[in-house]
Amino acid sequence: MKTERIILATAIFLLCLFVNTNAYAQFPMPDHVPIWDANKVTLKLHKIAENVYAVSPATDEAETTKGIAQATSAGFIVGDKGVLLIETMLCKRLYDQLYKLIRTVTNKPIVYAINTSDHGDHCFGNYLLPKETILIQNEFCKENLSKNYDNIKQFMIMLFGKGRGIEESVYRPADITIAINQNLKIDMGKGNVVEVINVGTAQSPADLFVYLKSNNGNVLWAGNPFIAESPTIPWLFDGYFLEPVNNLNKIYNMIGDKDIVVPGHGRLTNKAGIKFTIDYVEALKTNVENAVKKGLTLDETKAAVTMKEFNKGYELFNWLHFNFNVPNAYKDIKQNGK
Repeated sequence: MKTERIILATAIFLLCLFVNTNAYAQFPMPDHVPIWDANKVTLKLHKIAENVYAVSPATDEAETTKGIAQATSAGFIVGDKGVLLIETMLCKRLYDQLYKLIRTVTNKPIVYAINTSDHGDHCFGNYLLPKETILIQNEFCKENLSKNYDNIKQFMIMLFGKGRGIEESVYRPADITIAINQNLKIDMGKGNVVEVINVGTAQSPADLFVYLKSNNGNVLWAGNPFIAESPTIPWLFDGYFLEPVNNLNKIYNMIGDKDIVVPGHGRLTNKAGIKFTIDYVEALKTNVENAVKKGLTLDETKAAVTMKEFNKGYELFNWLHFNFNVPNAYKDIKQNGK
């Protein structure tokens, strides 16, 4: 029943967004598009431990804490038989950069590739992977991409601009899928064991977390649920709130204080660095619950729940908070009688 609800909600969202001739006008747009420019991004390699690497925009160290939106982060682990790759990026230009960074470290084949989301900036490079690479996704992610790939491309073009290589992407189906509340363990050798985790919706129903457990220290690739550290707030525009709050806390409580966290769109951080996301969603939940108890309408709730204490300079705060986060929290809390 829960899966059916998710599929129906996604179908309705896509129908409203793409079939309606006024879709672009109806979808609230950020102040500037593209949000970040794939034609200008330069990726940087970070060696976390022996055989363990993160890849992120070269600007993330200087710009994350200034509230400037960053391009997608990625990573890879070199194993005995080959490479496990996390994310394939938005377009060929960024995939090629990622591939070249891998080749500065090893000539071993890419054995596995994992997408943490069905958003195109995490998976539109899949078609460029070697044919023998085993592609791993969340079960919902594969289903949604298989049915809505062209629509998702148009959505990504809307936010990230034409002429960024998005148009050239073609659908490649996953080889392995992970069902909700299931995980997959991959032993890469030399003490590096990767756990690919599907806890359910933490930002969207397509989320996966990649958690490396190693004698050299643990690393979490957190994807879109944990976009970046403060002042960044979560992007809850996929229509869900209460389930993400629970699952964000589940992942946060799973990791250790010394674990390294590779967020979806920001500089490398740790457990303390992603607590801002937890604090934000918990405060949003409390504030909206109080508004619903008072019988406030959605517009009244948006006027009341400004949460200025969390508006610390993130350039997309108003776009996300008032157009998506508050409305989705209001809808979910009201429907569930909270």
